[in-house]
Amino acid sequence: MKTKILVTGSSRGIGAAIVNAFDPDLFDVVGLSSRDGDLADPLVPSHLWRSAVQRFDGQIDVLINNAGIFDANLLDSSEADWLESWNRTMQINLTASAVLCRLAVLHWKETQRSGRIVNIASRAAYRGDSPEHWHYAASKAGMVAMTKTIARGYASEGILAFAICPGFTMTGMAEDYLASRGGDKLLADIPLGKVADPEEVAAIAKFCAVNAPPSMTGAVLDVNGASYVR
Repeated sequence: MKTKILVTGSSRGIGAAIVNAFDPDLFDVVGLSSRDGDLADPLVPSHLWRSAVQRFDGQIDVLINNAGIFDANLLDSSEADWLESWNRTMQINLTASAVLCRLAVLHWKETQRSGRIVNIASRAAYRGDSPEHWHYAASKAGMVAMTKTIARGYASEGILAFAICPGFTMTGMAEDYLASRGGDKLLADIPLGKVADPEEVAAIAKFCAVNAPPSMTGAVLDVNGASYVR
């Protein structure tokens, strides 16, 4: 029987690379994107989960939360605008992922099956980010803490959780940011001398989803070219 995998944020970049990393002869993968629903709407995550369960004939084995936004939030904007940007980023990056994680854990507990969660967080969870991205860093730090909590809480039931923390990755989002911040200067901060390719992150996500030994649950894996070493 094929392993059934749900991936959010699959339209491009890391998400698309993750979907492509799985051999369709061995895995059934459903990739969700903004075309399937706006995760800024609090009602959408649960709707997407229910639809995916139906599509998979009642079984999901792996949840990979990759969807996220990286919008600037200027310090000197109005309080209303600043809060709106903060809340939108938290809803999409953290709360929607939390809802999906909760539904996944409930699904596996109710069906008495094991399962795996892979959350794509960010180097920003540990290192922080630019002055315009407090909300992004905070959302990714929350994702890491959530992953560890899930791992600790449900390992005895065969429910495993992993987090991946990329640095800059050569997606459209990263390319725009590199250009806006002076690419050469940012690259000089990466000892490897290059940003990660989406396929590199995808390879780690696939490993966590399929082959990582159970004792690795709760692990946070860095993919940043040694630009931040914990």
